[in-house]
Amino acid sequence: VTKVEDISPDALGTAKLVEERKVADEKMVFVEGCPNPKAVTILLRGGAEHIVDEAERSVHDALSVIRNIMREPRIVAGGGAVEIELAMRLREYARKLPSKEQLAVMKYAEALETIPSILAQTAGLEPVDVLAELRKRHSAGEKWAGVDVIGGKVANMMKLNVIEPALVKKQVIKSATEAAVMILRIDDIIAAAPPKEKEKKGGKEETSFD
Repeated sequence: VTKVEDISPDALGTAKLVEERKVADEKMVFVEGCPNPKAVTILLRGGAEHIVDEAERSVHDALSVIRNIMREPRIVAGGGAVEIELAMRLREYARKLPSKEQLAVMKYAEALETIPSILAQTAGLEPVDVLAELRKRHSAGEKWAGVDVIGGKVANMMKLNVIEPALVKKQVIKSATEAAVMILRIDDIIAAAPPKEKEKKGGKEETSFD
């Protein structure tokens, strides 16, 4: 509402307390006790600017997780469990393809296994051994088996509460696939010549256009 004349019953609300308070050197108006607020304000304070920035990023990440869960209330296991399971299913699907598409699907499955491989390497484990163990467990039906970075072993990620929103996982895989397809569609690359340094002659800067 920008004008008093535009106020309607729908724009009005109730609050238990409307109070002006001084926070540090700034005066702020606090509206509290609203029965059905359409918006809320989170006040972050800290001893230094970088601390407040970090707190703001943390709150933003937490709210983003809640938003994603509200949009699609499904979760999947982390630790590379989803990628290994998808790779296994894709290999099974690829074996049924009679054409050269089989090779492309196999390579896509191999690319998905890069995630648990990097996680294993980050945890100081042998990626080849970890991938072999993950493939074995997923073939046995342990679809939530993933890389436990803290424990340094392969474990059930759901039992360890290592989870992530399914919406985020789908978007990550979709974006990565689209980026790869875009790169593969490039026919040629035109590289620009590096800028030439300015040469000083007679006390003046002159640019060579040779």
